[in-house]
Amino acid sequence: MTYRITRAGQSGSFPEGHAFIDAATDDAKARIYVGVDAGRAFVRDVQCGWQAADAPFVAIELGYECLADYTADSARADLEGGAAPNVFGFARFRLGEAVPSNLIELVKPAQANSEALEQAKAAFEAAGFVVAVCGDFPGRIVDRLVRPYYNAALRRLDEKLASSTDLDMTLRLGLGYPEGPIALLERTGLQHHYEATQALYEALGDAAYAPARRAQVAYRRAKEKAQ
Repeated sequence: MTYRITRAGQSGSFPEGHAFIDAATDDAKARIYVGVDAGRAFVRDVQCGWQAADAPFVAIELGYECLADYTADSARADLEGGAAPNVFGFARFRLGEAVPSNLIELVKPAQANSEALEQAKAAFEAAGFVVAVCGDFPGRIVDRLVRPYYNAALRRLDEKLASSTDLDMTLRLGLGYPEGPIALLERTGLQHHYEATQALYEALGDAAYAPARRAQVAYRRAKEKAQ
């Protein structure tokens, strides 16, 4: 399956060159929007008269927002299948400053065209990615599952349940994790954990996503350093 790339700002999924990007062709009908402004670029193209329905599939890079933010006139339209059935969201999972993983989370609308979905999956899989399909909710699968866990670990550290070394060692040896949560967050940037959890907390209102104190401090320090 051939596809063309529309770039719209810095990409979190593809911060550097990749075979997936290099394989794009300018004359393909399928279109993939890449970058922090991918959703807005898609909306601009549609407003200018481009017919997304004519494409085999469209994939829009997402942050923590919903696909329906760009494809549906309202939340009700998305629930009733009003969003374009061949337009999908995607995100390549990445923890903070770490190298992006090989996992692509593909976001489908409420009423997805099965053929278009398979073609979108095939395009990513052809580049060596593993693709997981998820529904259209704020955040993706991994962030929804692991961010409360990271918050809990940081809060237990604040409560002095154990030192960071002992917390990490216990989870590594007890659960078989390759790296403890505190070491992982420090390596990838606590400020990025703040950004992820704050976005999910604002979208979902669930206290489990409220950024832990240490992440708030790291975020403030990072902002001060950047000024």
